[in-house]
Amino acid sequence: MSKVKYYYDPDTLSYRKIQRKKRTTFKYAFFFILGTAFFAFIFVFIGSQYVESPKERALKRELQNTQLQFELLNKKMEHAETVLANVAERDNNIYRVYFEANPIPEEQRRAGFGGINRYKSLEGFDNSKLIIESNKRLDILQKQIVVQSKSLDEITKLAEDKEKLLAAIPAIQPVNNKDLTRMASGYGMRTDPFTKVRKMHRGMDFSAPRGTPVYASGDGIVTRADSRSTGYGNHIRIDHGYGYVSLYAHLYKYNVRKNQKVKRGDLIGFVGSTGRSQGPHLHYEIFKDDERINPINFYYGSLTAEEFNKLLEHASLENQSLD
Repeated sequence: MSKVKYYYDPDTLSYRKIQRKKRTTFKYAFFFILGTAFFAFIFVFIGSQYVESPKERALKRELQNTQLQFELLNKKMEHAETVLANVAERDNNIYRVYFEANPIPEEQRRAGFGGINRYKSLEGFDNSKLIIESNKRLDILQKQIVVQSKSLDEITKLAEDKEKLLAAIPAIQPVNNKDLTRMASGYGMRTDPFTKVRKMHRGMDFSAPRGTPVYASGDGIVTRADSRSTGYGNHIRIDHGYGYVSLYAHLYKYNVRKNQKVKRGDLIGFVGSTGRSQGPHLHYEIFKDDERINPINFYYGSLTAEEFNKLLEHASLENQSLD
């Protein structure tokens, strides 16, 4: 039971019961509730600032993990960009230069994407700018990879063509040095052995005993192996492609037939003295786009520098040819 309080009334010389007014009661109750609410707010505020809830701790860990993953993604993109830039530099300055292809402009490699806004769906978030920049960076990186991939496909094709070209170009001496009697005559103005008149000798003469092996100087297809060309006697013509044709004249006999495919170094015939010839030798010519050119420039595949210089010295002598 609540205690009943009294006060002494001097007028009546008696004790009277204290009666609390309802208004006062409501006022006390109001201030009590207000004070309780105030202290509760202060407690909650301080607690929210300095004390983490389990949910907040979980969200904080998730955010930290997201930041870590983003940093790792950035490092991976930086590494990929560095590697790709290195490949692009080698592509432009080595591969494409070697295969005589135009370099790919930097603006083409690093071009962005025009037209519609590709990233509209990523707008409106707290970290939209960061997300959009990362996506742009990834898209440009992906495009660079596509450009580089196509470039390497082109280089591969050029390399295959270059390999075929290098194999096709007449690049070796058709008669071995050890089999030569001498290098009888070179390309240029020479004395005709029959008329004794100086005229253009459009090939090289290799003097060698009858039956000496003659080799194909490059890959190709035999287009002729006959004696139906004035002055050449038994002769062979090989079409190497790319505008190159080699001719081997005055042969004793053939070791190939028309339309046969040959490789550089294959035995195709034997030295003889058929046709317009004054003795056993091989008359050798090279055509480029139907024009005769000096064969001396095509022996990089079989001669040392010393041997080539010696051959060049003999080929330069304006002596008498053998055909």
